Amino acid sequence: MKKMADGRVRIRIGMAVCLLLGVFSTGSFAQQDRDPSHTPEELKNLYARSAVLMDGDNGRVLFGKNETEMLPMASTTKIMTCILALEQSDLRELCAVSENAASQPQVRLGIKSGETYRLEDLLYSLMLESHNDSAVCIAEHISGSVENFAKQMNRKAEEIGCIQTHFVTPNGLDGEDAGGEHRISAADLAQIMRYCIAVSEKREEFLNITRTLQYSFQDVSGKRSFSCTNHNALLTAMEGALSGKTGFTGKAGYCYVGAVRRGEKTLIVALLACGWPGNRSYKWADTRKLVEYGFSNYEKKVLEIETVPLPKVNVLQGEKQQASLEVKYRSETMLPENVSAAGKTEPPGFEVLLKKEEKLQVKLQVLPFLRAPFAKGQTAGCLQILVDHQILQTYPLVTREAVQKKTYLFCLGHIWERFLLGMGSKSDEAVLVISHSIYESYMPKA
Repeated sequence: MKKMADGRVRIRIGMAVCLLLGVFSTGSFAQQDRDPSHTPEELKNLYARSAVLMDGDNGRVLFGKNETEMLPMASTTKIMTCILALEQSDLRELCAVSENAASQPQVRLGIKSGETYRLEDLLYSLMLESHNDSAVCIAEHISGSVENFAKQMNRKAEEIGCIQTHFVTPNGLDGEDAGGEHRISAADLAQIMRYCIAVSEKREEFLNITRTLQYSFQDVSGKRSFSCTNHNALLTAMEGALSGKTGFTGKAGYCYVGAVRRGEKTLIVALLACGWPGNRSYKWADTRKLVEYGFSNYEKKVLEIETVPLPKVNVLQGEKQQASLEVKYRSETMLPENVSAAGKTEPPGFEVLLKKEEKLQVKLQVLPFLRAPFAKGQTAGCLQILVDHQILQTYPLVTREAVQKKTYLFCLGHIWERFLLGMGSKSDEAVLVISHSIYESYMPKA
């Protein structure tokens, strides 16, 4: 816990430095709804009210339609329920069914109050068939109540960078509490999916569950048997489909979030309010348009961060006049970590999808000075990566070494060193006499 707290302190310090320099932007990326007049021709007729195409490696929004509008998200909610359960529990844990869980409306597994199920089995029920009763059983097992679990969902959303998202239910059924209605934006939904498949330590477990086509299990007593079929049609209909979750309520309409990987490119699609009954296929049509547009128009580029020349920071009242800097990765990144879908946590370069006309830019911001003393790893500035003035990623610049404050003894020693160098050919005996004289002057008197 102390290590985690220390890490958070370092992050806050880095954020403060970036704010001071005027370069920090909140959230994953500065999100703004796109000008409809700039919409590519092939994406002008999307059915969804809100849509996002995202670079899965770093979270950059490649295309958005009303991407920051807050809307209900139905059962796409369950990707958050699943990843929280994976991160906070053991798959072998046993979950007791409450009356509240057993009374949830369709779609439901049909669990009964008093029965017991393995957590792993309920997660397959949750993600393949989208069972509402399984979601509540999982939430109550982890947090004691749906209300407490919703608080954890909202804390996790904030950690990911989705500060406007608000969860009320673990299954996506419409709900409202003191914090507002159960809502999300397409940009935040895509960002949470990116976290699930690329950032979380439990990403492989999440992918294993959501890629499974069929799954069978029993309750702990062995008296009841169940079979689940995955409703993510893209798993068998689209090349490279990785994961996905459908959703529908009368208020939310059809919703979908999914990820596709081909070669070195990973794309995430999020759709909200994509038609109502009678238009079930709209979400698949929109997803295909967005995915094919992404793969056809963007190429993977890599910026080797280690090759970027870094300046030195000036030091006041220090034993050194300047201190060398280095880029700090991992938990100190101001924006979500650049973790690829392959699970790399510190890549050799920053990976991003770009159109032919787009160019990566690097911007360095360094404080005018640091005042000694300070430790190794002191935040002194930021390295930003941009495309068309949009900040994609911000890394803190930290000192490679500690610098001590300049003292009287240090100044005297420095003068002495220069004196010795200036003596040139003077005898060792003279040097010894002078050395002994200085030593005597600092010895305590008897």
